[in-house]
Amino acid sequence: MVKEVKRGEELYYICEECGLIYKEKIYAEKCEEFCSEYNACSIEITKHAIKFNKK
Repeated sequence: MVKEVKRGEELYYICEECGLIYKEKIYAEKCEEFCSEYNACSIEITKHAIKFNKK
């Protein structure tokens, strides 16, 4: 199950298999499913990942 993290007013979703962060829960779920099954990340899914700025 993906992890939900709130940062400010925004809610983000984290793949617990690889740690990538997504704005949309569906991509985090797809990522986690793919990572679990293939022990690797899918480029088609990870292109939707975001990066947090360190503040």
